[in-house]
Amino acid sequence: MKLPRTARRGIQAGVALTIVTSLAACAGSADPEQSGQGGEGGTTVTFRSWSPIEQTTRQMIDAFTTANPDVTIDSTIFNYPEYVVDLQTRASSGTMPDIVGLQPGALTQQYRENLMPLEECAADTWGDDWESKFFPIGLEQARMGNPEGDDSYYALPLLVQTVNLWANSDLLDEAGVEPPATWAELESAVDALGGGSAAPFLLPAKDSWLRNVVFLQIANNVEPGLVQQAESGEASWTDPGIVEAFTYWQKLFTDGIAQQGALALDAYPNGVNQFEAGNAAMIPLGAWWIQQSDPSRADIPPLSQGMEGYEPFLFPTIPGGAPEPQLVGGIDVALGISKDAKNPELACQVLTDWIAGDGAQVLINTFNDLPAVQGLDPEEFTSDKQREMWTTFTEDWMPEVQYSRYFESPDIDTAVADALSAVAAGQSTPEEAAAKVQAVQDGLG
Repeated sequence: MKLPRTARRGIQAGVALTIVTSLAACAGSADPEQSGQGGEGGTTVTFRSWSPIEQTTRQMIDAFTTANPDVTIDSTIFNYPEYVVDLQTRASSGTMPDIVGLQPGALTQQYRENLMPLEECAADTWGDDWESKFFPIGLEQARMGNPEGDDSYYALPLLVQTVNLWANSDLLDEAGVEPPATWAELESAVDALGGGSAAPFLLPAKDSWLRNVVFLQIANNVEPGLVQQAESGEASWTDPGIVEAFTYWQKLFTDGIAQQGALALDAYPNGVNQFEAGNAAMIPLGAWWIQQSDPSRADIPPLSQGMEGYEPFLFPTIPGGAPEPQLVGGIDVALGISKDAKNPELACQVLTDWIAGDGAQVLINTFNDLPAVQGLDPEEFTSDKQREMWTTFTEDWMPEVQYSRYFESPDIDTAVADALSAVAAGQSTPEEAAAKVQAVQDGLG
């Protein structure tokens, strides 16, 4: 699919601009026939996803269609559960959107047969060395779960992220505490912060995804890469290093580091609302928290204005483990193109613009998350601290991420999350939890 140079720079001025966007709360709210309609010559591109949010997606569409006024982009943004249902329905009925939002691993692999390999699109747009534009972990995860010998990219990352801890710097300063770098410092910080009204370490452990990303940070600090080796079958889930990781997860609850009732607290909206209101000193989230300082956001709470009230830091080291905290992260959202797209060249142009063109710039201007490509920064920062955080994420942390925030298998993802819940509730020992995950691993063959 060789794109002419003029196509790479943008389709030249045409007729009128039409943008179709909608926010859908259920899978049936998008009209499949409407999404398949286009202008003469196939100048309509359909897009379905759960991310970016509708307002940001509209800005990305505006950026592309301003330069390409003869193009229509028909976009529907769902809540994630409804999106998954809609995508499955469309795939089975032969009405796949031209461009779809994807996550690495299970979701991409489920629709791999419906997706177009993207290497040619990328090379025609960015040149043969196009892979060098991206943060390595994003490309690694984009092919997660591919069959042996299949090196194609069926999705390319749009946004990436680290998972890490965040501190309320005002509360830590008042207590004379630095963001903890070791487990002992974490215990001391919780003790020092315990006399106030704010939770020292707010753990929204109700969410399976959050349990898993905290565990992955702990596990890679105990023995880097061991969890990934267990999932690939090179090591056992009952390895002492993994049992130790379950033990340190348990200690968050048994040693009073996490708040009471942690298993009943979700991250969104309740956990983050408490943190942004100043009711917690530390919380596990990720790089995406910088989006709270989006200058277009109405009524930004004081802590989030220019990120002045926050400090990101990596999960503390574990005694006897890696000497430095290990970086865990990966893709936030990726994009794929249906192999049945009526105009794959145009779909490629939209996709690559949103990843590394004008559309990407307006996306990153909202601080929605970190760009998948290196060297793309917001055009304006609202504070020096916000700029420093951005530099930390994009120049210091993201290039060094080695370990995925995702499990490759959805069965293992569920098994680990369930095991962590049982340990936190006191219903399972670390050894029993590890054995249960290994049993699931054994069942996968």
